[in-house]
Amino acid sequence: MKKVSSALIVAGALFVMNVQRPPVADKAVIAEPQETLMAKGKTYKVDLAGSTLGWTGTKPSGKHNGSIKLSAGSLQVKKEKILSGNFTLDMTTITDLDMEGKGKEGLEKHLKGADFFDVEKFPTATFEITGIAPIAATQHIIYEGATHNISGNLTMRGVTKNVSFPAAVSISGSSLSASADFNVDRTEWGITYGADGKVAKEINLKLSLTASR
Repeated sequence: MKKVSSALIVAGALFVMNVQRPPVADKAVIAEPQETLMAKGKTYKVDLAGSTLGWTGTKPSGKHNGSIKLSAGSLQVKKEKILSGNFTLDMTTITDLDMEGKGKEGLEKHLKGADFFDVEKFPTATFEITGIAPIAATQHIIYEGATHNISGNLTMRGVTKNVSFPAAVSISGSSLSASADFNVDRTEWGITYGADGKVAKEINLKLSLTASR
């Protein structure tokens, strides 16, 4: 009896160890929509070919990762500081990068369907900056190299929430780059499929953005 109990304990421990969890990253702070920044400066247009949003979704048995393309975006800059800005995601470009064939096609179709992002009704998602400030020296940040906290209204599936996360921002002359790596709770936008434990509520997002004047 003791041997059976020990075996069950070991099996249970191994199961817990193998359960996939969202990548370790800063957790985005989500709040109600805020007033968008409208200050004007020099316009930096987002390089759509060189910018992307990566995603990772997890479930008990594994994880998947992919990307979403940007379809528009610009930033207003003055004295090497971002004053305002926005960008648009083309949700019809949701792509899985870790599978091939029917598995890949099936997952992409599911993510684009009504259970998740419902791209037929909501083909785009938008992010409009509402605040940007240097990271305080006392703030605990996981993302190495982060320089600023960025806040913005993120609209998906017709729902708008304000999202704040740390990012690394660099501006040099006519070139600008920004990157971020954070986890966000998808259920805040009404994306609740599998949120009972079949699929993690948190999605990991990795933003890589470049822009030029």
